[in-house]
Amino acid sequence: MYIENYEPQRDQPGQQKSRLYWQCRRGMLELDSLLQDFFKQQFDALTAQQRASFELLLQSPDDLLLEYLMGRVVPMDAGMSDVVAKIRQSVTV
Repeated sequence: MYIENYEPQRDQPGQQKSRLYWQCRRGMLELDSLLQDFFKQQFDALTAQQRASFELLLQSPDDLLLEYLMGRVVPMDAGMSDVVAKIRQSVTV
């Protein structure tokens, strides 16, 4: 799935944040921790394009998402790759 073919859901701003935060809850402790911490600390600073890429990233299956965030696989989509790098960087800061 490429970002140019992805249409983010059209919510009110508060609804969108709540929905995306809920989607950060994956049922895998490592993913929950990485995604929820990043969301709380960095989401508001993301551009609209980065937010769309983050939303697209959350559509990935858990096993692939973990591979992205562990740095073992790089997303083909440049926007998703940028967001993954930001998530990984937020852990090391």
